[in-house]
Amino acid sequence: MKTVSNLGDLRGKRVLVRSDLNVPLDGATITDDGRVRASVPTIKLLADSGARVLVTAHLGRPDGAPDAKYSLAPVAERLGELLGAPVQFASDTVGPEAQRVAANLGDGEVAVLENVRFNAGETSKDEAERGAFADKLAALADVFVSDGFGVVHRKQASVYDIATRLPAAVGGLVEAEVTVLKRLTEDPERPYTVVLGGSKVSDKLGVIDNLLAKADNLLIGGGMVFTFLKAQGHEVGTSLLEEDQLEIARGYIQQAADQGVRLVLPTDIVVAPEFKDADASTVAADAIPADQLGLDIGPDSAAAFADIIRGSRTVFWNGPMGVFEMASFAAGTKAVAQALTEVDGLSVVGGGDSAAAVRQLGFSDDQFGHISTGGGASLEYLEGKTLPGLAVLDQQQREGN
Repeated sequence: MKTVSNLGDLRGKRVLVRSDLNVPLDGATITDDGRVRASVPTIKLLADSGARVLVTAHLGRPDGAPDAKYSLAPVAERLGELLGAPVQFASDTVGPEAQRVAANLGDGEVAVLENVRFNAGETSKDEAERGAFADKLAALADVFVSDGFGVVHRKQASVYDIATRLPAAVGGLVEAEVTVLKRLTEDPERPYTVVLGGSKVSDKLGVIDNLLAKADNLLIGGGMVFTFLKAQGHEVGTSLLEEDQLEIARGYIQQAADQGVRLVLPTDIVVAPEFKDADASTVAADAIPADQLGLDIGPDSAAAFADIIRGSRTVFWNGPMGVFEMASFAAGTKAVAQALTEVDGLSVVGGGDSAAAVRQLGFSDDQFGHISTGGGASLEYLEGKTLPGLAVLDQQQREGN
């Protein structure tokens, strides 16, 4: 795939950048600006080269129509603060205001267009409708740069169709993400440890299927662990459980044994009678009381997980070990995060809840080898799936476009 450096002299050219600015908001306040900060290097590189930069992105899941609570206006303001330069904001995406902003943008200036999902054509399954919207986006610019890794697994107008209408390249963020993910899948330095958490086994089936044959250690925590414990015949109380995944969990346990992969489950669990930050106690993983709810891995398990992680040369982690938002159930996630900062090799935090957790627990991004901005995209890549936003750029490159 082409990179920005392959696009030649961009001075005076209008460059449409698809960024991932889908940040959490509390009203108009951004509660985690990690994705905005991750978008800055490519935008700054383009602006410094004299390009006229139009940033397009989505926020939330508006139903194909304007919705004030999903406006990108607060994000544009934060982007300007991070760039240290004014950022203009167009109150529509391809309408009169966007056209005016695009036409009047000067060399090295940056503007953010309103939420691309305020337009039904962005996410339409109808190729003609999606293509018509992509045509309007393409009319605003001379060049397209794909830098929103969190959306490259979506076949959407501003991700996929636009790349067939303008000279296109990947930005630095997408390039870095793909480079790291290739290291995780093609020739990882060993020992290689995969740490999976989060609520459901069913969310991680593809990752387990694809990485079980590649990893040396597979550590399981989070809500998904109770399906594995139940598959071993243990009581899990009122903990989250996927009954329809029990046989699959048993199959993974057997497959790991057959392939010589160390599949590690917690030996102790932090429980409480209900989903509240109080009355927590620690019990053995094979002795969870019938009236208790498992909400974190226990201290012995956290220490064991941390030892394996620190002894690895490559670590991929996706999914918290417990309900990290509550102090009583955050210790397992914090122990895993701390261990990742001590890895002598490549440590990768796989986006989504894991990225939010490390920031909430007081870690900084530069303590890890890489924090992915695209949880879903990262998982699909690791599952071995084709990501449309990358495939179209690869195809354009092969065809000489």
